[in-house]
Amino acid sequence: MDETMRKRARLKTRLTPYGFILPACLTILLLVVYPILYGIYISFFDTNLVNRWNFVGLRYYLQALTDTSFLHSLWMTVIFTVSVVAGHFILGFIFASILNMDIRLRTIFRGILILPWLFPDVVIAYLFKWILNTQGGIVNELLMHFGLISDPIGWLSTSATAFPCVILVSIWKGYPLVMVQILAGIQTISTDMYEAAEIDGATMMQKFRYITIPALKPILTTILILDTVWVFKQFTLIWLMTSGGPGSSTMVSAIEIYKNAFSYFKYGLASAQSVYILVICYLIGVVFRRLLRDD
Repeated sequence: MDETMRKRARLKTRLTPYGFILPACLTILLLVVYPILYGIYISFFDTNLVNRWNFVGLRYYLQALTDTSFLHSLWMTVIFTVSVVAGHFILGFIFASILNMDIRLRTIFRGILILPWLFPDVVIAYLFKWILNTQGGIVNELLMHFGLISDPIGWLSTSATAFPCVILVSIWKGYPLVMVQILAGIQTISTDMYEAAEIDGATMMQKFRYITIPALKPILTTILILDTVWVFKQFTLIWLMTSGGPGSSTMVSAIEIYKNAFSYFKYGLASAQSVYILVICYLIGVVFRRLLRDD
């Protein structure tokens, strides 16, 4: 009897850790793994998701590679991603360096600078649609008041200005995440290293290059991968602000896929395009990890 109880106790001890991670595993399977596998399955069919399931093999994958609108959306996505991620890191480094200084009201400034990240994308999108509105928008009213323009500008309805506006709004929305991570990393660097470098005559740029950057490398690698993938898949802000227009000036791949699926009901083609985006996002992580690995 004692031996049986000991076996049960040992079995319970071995199974307990799996019990703790089981809810998380089930959640990932249901909300991540299953949708991905189902999307890949749909990409092989010409289907309406109800009663038409015509197997077409790799036809939609080949079609996506020759679809000029999809290729254009990919190119726009690359431009958007590079611009926004660069903006995130530039602002993140600047504000993190300022907040790391011993300045008055530093805690208040930290709270203010992190506010954009706390607001939902929907709120940010509609807020800037109002600010950039042709009729009554704050930007146009201020520019006209100071005589910089004579007529209102359609910031989001003109091809030349819509894409830069969307990029700037996305930069403003996402920089706090990078700022907080960089600030946390900077505060873990020992001040003794900076003091030693200063004694040796190092300039501010040399201390930044040879002390700050190497110390922040693990954090920067993680944030760069996550931020790039998140921005590459950006949908909500652009959809609510411009819906991919005017024309195709803000048509990133996420909106192109959404329209193919839910406006034109080309579920198979949209799924194939989504698989390409999935592969690209995976490759982004692989490439960054190899380029920024700690030798």
